[in-house]
Amino acid sequence: MRQGRVFKRCTRCRATVPQRRCERCGSERTSWTLSIDVGPAGGKREQRVRGGFPTRRAALDGMHELQHAISQGTYVAPSKQTVGEYLEQWLPTARARLRPGAFDACASHVQVYIVPRIGDIALQALTPSRVKALYADLATGGRVRGGGGLSAKTVHNIHRTLSRALADAISDRLLQRNPAERAHHQPASPDMPTWTAQQLRTFLAFATDDRLAALWRLAATTGIRRGELAGLRWRDVDLDRGRVTVVQQRAKGGGTVSMGPTKTRRSRRLVAIDAVTVAALRAHRKAQLEERLLLGRGYHDEDIVFCRIDGQAFHPDRLSQQFKTLVGAAGLPWITLHGLRHTHATLMLQAGVHPKVVQERLGHASIAITLDTYSHAIPAMQEDAAHRLAAIIDSTTDPDAVAGEKPPPGR
Repeated sequence: MRQGRVFKRCTRCRATVPQRRCERCGSERTSWTLSIDVGPAGGKREQRVRGGFPTRRAALDGMHELQHAISQGTYVAPSKQTVGEYLEQWLPTARARLRPGAFDACASHVQVYIVPRIGDIALQALTPSRVKALYADLATGGRVRGGGGLSAKTVHNIHRTLSRALADAISDRLLQRNPAERAHHQPASPDMPTWTAQQLRTFLAFATDDRLAALWRLAATTGIRRGELAGLRWRDVDLDRGRVTVVQQRAKGGGTVSMGPTKTRRSRRLVAIDAVTVAALRAHRKAQLEERLLLGRGYHDEDIVFCRIDGQAFHPDRLSQQFKTLVGAAGLPWITLHGLRHTHATLMLQAGVHPKVVQERLGHASIAITLDTYSHAIPAMQEDAAHRLAAIIDSTTDPDAVAGEKPPPGR
């Protein structure tokens, strides 16, 4: 147990008071103070002094609490470091752990939204109420250009950045608790525009003659992300077995676009493709080889499945722009290229495909994410389940026979 003691101090001149009255200034106004060793065992002696306790019992309780925190390794030394100073030191450490695009967003959250508003507050003085006030301010007037508030999703992303940084401050023993942990509630997922099966058929038929027809079909039938489509290589496509292996993506970060690992470890996955999609990819491969012959030495062979005419990889934004143009020309309700991923998942769930299979095709980290994201498709599954159960219960034949089971002897 660390050494500590409690004693009286004069609240006027701060002198130690052995009796009731201060011998230095004569004041009878006193309070209790604790002193405790907080330095490392066997190292240089370092003491922490805290005063202002009204009674000896309160001072002893405070000393015991400190002793317990030190023994448990949760003691946090007082510091005047501000939120801004801490985040300035934290960002370089975050860069090593995050994907380039994720780090860019993180840095923007810190520099544009967090530091200008709470950067001058002492890190250890930051409270949940002050964090809540930050989020409220961002929701009502956080836009940098044009005025107005930020969307609920953007505020939530800023919260995730701040909460991650403060969690690291706890690991660094600069904080005992995360003031952002309970200061924010995740907003409900916004409605995601998707197409019906008929609208998807209409689009694919309209895009049949488009140079990237195979890309639109692969996106619709697999739910592969935009960056993963842009980074897909022929070596990762097995047309004979009808399989696509997702191992990389083309993503933005640091002001540039480059190939990199998938979004998460679970995003590395094997996705089965249907015969029509295989045929579309074969036709696309043939057309691509013809383009290569025409350009000759001017062709940049990067083994990319969906590339520009000269063989170089697409910027992901360019794919979105081309998709938007096609949607407008087809006269269909507007959805983003990412909306094809949502459409794929929604139609599969509505068709009764097990959510675990949908999760694996999408590359979600868990089945919970899949079910939470596509909860709008659950009611249709509930209705189908209710009808199936009713068909079994109300059937005139033996329900066990309907279920494919034999009744036990004696029934």
